[in-house]
Amino acid sequence: MSDNNRNLEETGSEQEKQKKTEKIAAEILQMSKNKLLVNLRFMDMALNQFRIFPKPEATPFTASDGNVYLYDPGHILKAYMLDENLPIRNFLHTVLHCVFKHFFVGTLVDQKMWDLACDIAVESTINDLELNYLNISKAKEQIQFFNLFKKKVQTITAEKIYSYFLDEKLSGDLVERLSLLFKGDDHVLWYLTEEQKKKLGLSVGPADHAVLPGERMLFLLNWTDIALRMQTELEMFVKIRGTEAGLLTQNLREVNRERYDYTEFLKKFAVRGEVMKLDPDEFDYNFYTYGLQLYGNMPLIEPLEYREVKRIREFVIAIDTSGSTSGELVQTFVQKTYNILKSTESFFTRINLHIIQCDTVIQEDVKITTQAEFDDYLKRMKLHGLGGTDFRPVFGYVNAMVDNGEFENLKGLIYFTDGYGVFPQKKPPYDTAFVFIEESYNNYDVPSWAMKLVLREEEI
Repeated sequence: MSDNNRNLEETGSEQEKQKKTEKIAAEILQMSKNKLLVNLRFMDMALNQFRIFPKPEATPFTASDGNVYLYDPGHILKAYMLDENLPIRNFLHTVLHCVFKHFFVGTLVDQKMWDLACDIAVESTINDLELNYLNISKAKEQIQFFNLFKKKVQTITAEKIYSYFLDEKLSGDLVERLSLLFKGDDHVLWYLTEEQKKKLGLSVGPADHAVLPGERMLFLLNWTDIALRMQTELEMFVKIRGTEAGLLTQNLREVNRERYDYTEFLKKFAVRGEVMKLDPDEFDYNFYTYGLQLYGNMPLIEPLEYREVKRIREFVIAIDTSGSTSGELVQTFVQKTYNILKSTESFFTRINLHIIQCDTVIQEDVKITTQAEFDDYLKRMKLHGLGGTDFRPVFGYVNAMVDNGEFENLKGLIYFTDGYGVFPQKKPPYDTAFVFIEESYNNYDVPSWAMKLVLREEEI
């Protein structure tokens, strides 16, 4: 047999082998998806969201950017031969990355740390499901690490883990070891621009065209809808079964959590008043200039010197000093609140601001009327109390001040707290908001007459 014929035969044999590998790998992936669909029906939309196709030159693993799922057929076969649960677990691993929107990442992120944080969050979530067909050999070591780690990071989400790792400054060797332990796919697509994907032959839009920014936003919003639906169905399931919310629910609450703008929120407590400011909407420039031309320095219509604007004049900041809120965090919150209040668009020059500290009783009341007094207060501010939590004393105290004429028109009271307390039964004669510090994703209940804002420490 000639060398050319031998080469053709070997090439044909190699092509047949490749086709067979691709066929078996595709069947394994389809089987994995079907098993997940049967057992995790609340994930049906997420599991059917991808365009799945082989792309061995893209990555030796599997990879997704939330729009496509790329895989190396040879990797799928090797994984299945090593442990038949690996392909199904790794597929779920990638899907959960997308549900939690880990792929939506900023350019300044530490990629190794973010990848590791995301993998730990996802693998820990899978282990928490306690499903036999998702069990793999390294899960035991993962759980051992997790049991130690969860004592340091109460909320097991990628964001919390990433923040902790950055603070701890992990060694490169430890990062590599943990990466191998928790890795389930490749994150290469997360960091490529659409132009880079196109150059590498990884166009991911319909009909293999590069995804435009608008299209990328659409499928990001689509994953948001998927996560919201999953959270709703999971919480209903948990409620019916009477079981505790697991890591999957916890991560879904995080990704679906509404991000609040505290500045805009605070403006809801504004009251109307008059300030010396020209209001261009209250007079006609045509008549004004015509009068100047006709009579010299006498305009026909004088512009109004007063303008009605939303300004904050009287306000109460109540601080829960029951023990678990740190003094530094409280001071940061008060400073942030003051920075918003003193802005020219929402603050009178002289104010009547009371800062009240309370646990189960009133511990301190400081009256602030000027910026100088506020600056002095912040310099000497100390927390008092550290007892239990009862919201009622503050409302009784403020109501008495209103009755005694301390306030002319108190519009707002913001109660800064990190836990549960006893609420008054009746609505006070002023707007009230409770600002909670979110640590354990508790669904804080407040009376119907109160507003609720849940912030994380970094948002304060």
